[in-house]
Amino acid sequence: MNDQELENEFHQAMFDIYGQAAKLGYHATRFLQSVEERGGVMAARHWLRSSTAQSGLDRLWDLGRLDISMEATVLSPRFRSLFSSGELKEARKRLKDRHWDPPEYP
Repeated sequence: MNDQELENEFHQAMFDIYGQAAKLGYHATRFLQSVEERGGVMAARHWLRSSTAQSGLDRLWDLGRLDISMEATVLSPRFRSLFSSGELKEARKRLKDRHWDPPEYP
C-alpha cells in the first residue's frame, strides 16, 4: 500500500471515530469539520501540535472510550508510519495523562 492509500484509509478512520462517538451521544462537529476541511492526517497533525488536547479527548475519556480517540488511532500499528516520533509521543502522553495506557507497539 502506498502512502496516499494509507492516508486515505486514515482519513476514513477519522470519520469512523466520529460515527462511533455519535453512537455514544457525542457529536463532535468541530472534529468532523476539521477532518473535512484539512483531511484526516493534516487534522490529526494540527491537533497533536497544539499545546493542549482537544476537549473531545476529555469527552471520550468521560465516556470511557479513549480507545476510539484520534490519539489511539494515530498510535495504531496501521497508521503510526504517517506521523513523526514527536507526534506519536504527544498522542501517547495525552492518553497516559488520562490514565489510559495505549498498547506498546513495536
